[in-house]
Amino acid sequence: MNPRVIPAGDAAFVVEFDEAIDPAVNARVMDLAATLRIARRPGVRDIVPTYRSVAVYFDPLKADVIALQDLLVREGATAAASVEAPRPAVRIPVCYGGDFGPDLDAVAGHAGLTGEEVVRIHTAGTYRVFMLGFLPGFAYLGVLDPRIGAPRLDAPRPSVPAGSVGIAGQQTGIYPTETPGGWRVIGRTPVKPYDAERASPFLLNPGDVVRFFPIDRREYEAWPA
Repeated sequence: MNPRVIPAGDAAFVVEFDEAIDPAVNARVMDLAATLRIARRPGVRDIVPTYRSVAVYFDPLKADVIALQDLLVREGATAAASVEAPRPAVRIPVCYGGDFGPDLDAVAGHAGLTGEEVVRIHTAGTYRVFMLGFLPGFAYLGVLDPRIGAPRLDAPRPSVPAGSVGIAGQQTGIYPTETPGGWRVIGRTPVKPYDAERASPFLLNPGDVVRFFPIDRREYEAWPA
């Protein structure tokens, strides 16, 4: 299906591919975003990929708006749907349950499983980084095994510690910094998804693949900074 190119005010276009959370749809999004970055069209200010769309921000006084729109239609129609990851999976340790995972038992109860079974299913999955958003370095990961999908909390927590691993619907993710949040927290990782002091601040980027593996509290405390 060819995407729709929709004006978003007088300084942006949104290229919409589909309404589904789907790896193949997201692969087309990433392919188009990469093509546009390589093209380096005059006047284009920013290119922002999401689950199913690409927002292209431009300076209307510098960009050839009609030519840019034609480019989006043309390149969007041919964007590839390959879901092959550009790099090996990023493996992330997680200490599940206890005070690190206060919602693990609730997720297990919702699924009719034990906490151990939830951990086994969560760590068995391979997750695509669909997009970054909400906070610097917050990666929306999917697609979560439907057996352990759980709704957000009715009332968000005022504070969720950095490194908390949560579940919301079809998604899982890691809170990169302390923040309010409404996802079901099932564990915590000692790894920093975002660190402004690193040469590459973001651990994960759109299109990456993530695998989680369990560690105990002793391993968590001893994990290298």
